[in-house]
Amino acid sequence: MDTFAGRLDGAWEWWSAAIEEAQEGRWVRNALERQVMANIRAATNPLHGGRMTPFTEDSWHVRIGRIANWAGVLRLAATAGGWRLQPVIGHSPTHPAGMAELLSGVYAIGEQGEIWMTRLREGGPPPEDEIAKAESFLTGPGSIEDLELFFYD
Repeated sequence: MDTFAGRLDGAWEWWSAAIEEAQEGRWVRNALERQVMANIRAATNPLHGGRMTPFTEDSWHVRIGRIANWAGVLRLAATAGGWRLQPVIGHSPTHPAGMAELLSGVYAIGEQGEIWMTRLREGGPPPEDEIAKAESFLTGPGSIEDLELFFYD
């Protein structure tokens, strides 16, 4: 079922599979993968000024836009590297997991931001707790923002 909870669970599962492969030495990023990840980090700077999530003092448009920006950046990254983004809801990541699985997991949350942005324009904000969970997935300690810390290459 395509719910935010399912999307978030799938995102964590796919992200975790890729990180586990990297930490166990089964996936060693190549130069292109390292460069793409550096570009993703630069393009998705959350501009939070060191604040912790949730960013309740920001407007809905800023909060949701910050999440939605990830989707476009990840589509570009996948195209640049020749990786195919895959749906994560109801699917298990392939093994060995690598860059495609990592990008697919993170993309699921960015794509949710795009869905929320459309709904915001049409009728109102999504539930506050869902926005906060998406923000925490992408930003802050142990999040995608810290992604580089999870790699030993």
